[in-house]
Amino acid sequence: MAAKTLRNLFIDELKDTYDAEHRITKALPKLIKAASSEALVAGFESHLKQTLEHIVRLEKVFELIDVTPARKTCKAMVGLLAEGEELMEEFGVPGLRDAALIAAAQKVEHYEMATYGCLRTWAQVMGEDKARHLLQQTLDEEGTTDHKLTELAVKLNTEALSSEENVDLEDEDGDEGSMAPARRSSGTTRSTKTPRNR
Repeated sequence: MAAKTLRNLFIDELKDTYDAEHRITKALPKLIKAASSEALVAGFESHLKQTLEHIVRLEKVFELIDVTPARKTCKAMVGLLAEGEELMEEFGVPGLRDAALIAAAQKVEHYEMATYGCLRTWAQVMGEDKARHLLQQTLDEEGTTDHKLTELAVKLNTEALSSEENVDLEDEDGDEGSMAPARRSSGTTRSTKTPRNR
């Protein structure tokens, strides 16, 4: 059996991450379609473009260490994305669904931040400075995305709670007509978008 080295571990994790990023590019269009908030849609669209850049960057890292790019199934990402799908189905009301989408997206971001942090450090200790720079660049971008999602969550989670309280009042008063405008007044949701049952 060949000796296992830090380089072996680095390559193995690169393949795992390469697979994860490809899976994210397939998942993000679903999140874009499911989101009700225009700001959240824009955020997901921006992250999709960024993820495609991350894939290209990983391919450059493979090239720098003279390894052919390849994918190894990222079981963690498979699980995180499956959990996100379940949240979208279980909490289908637009406001709540947006809150669930952000939660799912941030779980993915935190996983990626941990992974890229490890890859960056391994590249550094192995003296792969160009690879370290590329991985640090992606790590910084993942952190920025997570920060933006947190800021957006504060607003959208509050709106989700407000919508929930309006529904409660509607149930108590039995006056649907008086409460309907309040639920539609938010400027952050697309009034023409039909919620999708997934």
